Amino acid sequence: KDNRSRFWAAHKKVAGEHDDEFLERYYNDMDIVLVFSGLFSAVSSAFIVAMESNLSPDPNITTHALLTQLVQIGLGNFTAAGSTPAAPASEWSPPIASIRIQSIAYASLSFSLLAAFGAVLGKQW
Repeated sequence: KDNRSRFWAAHKKVAGEHDDEFLERYYNDMDIVLVFSGLFSAVSSAFIVAMESNLSPDPNITTHALLTQLVQIGLGNFTAAGSTPAAPASEWSPPIASIRIQSIAYASLSFSLLAAFGAVLGKQW
């Protein structure tokens, strides 16, 4: 019986050291994941904001069309003013490539935030 108690005491000591080392290593790894995902989220957000303008029509084109209509009305040419569309932006649609790139950027941002959330949960557990 004495050999068994010494075996389990030694096992408990070795297992405790192994578990402490394991937890410390993965606790530090979660710190790295938090830093990386935070930096990646910041950079990804900056690119998303920069690409956001590709999803809306150019306001200069609309302004130019409306000013052209006003000039035509001012010159008394009502038929020419009525023939041009008032808002060319209504016919505009974003390029499919921009939509795909934005979708990928939003997906990467979502996964990065999910990784940070998982790391925070892991650190608190």
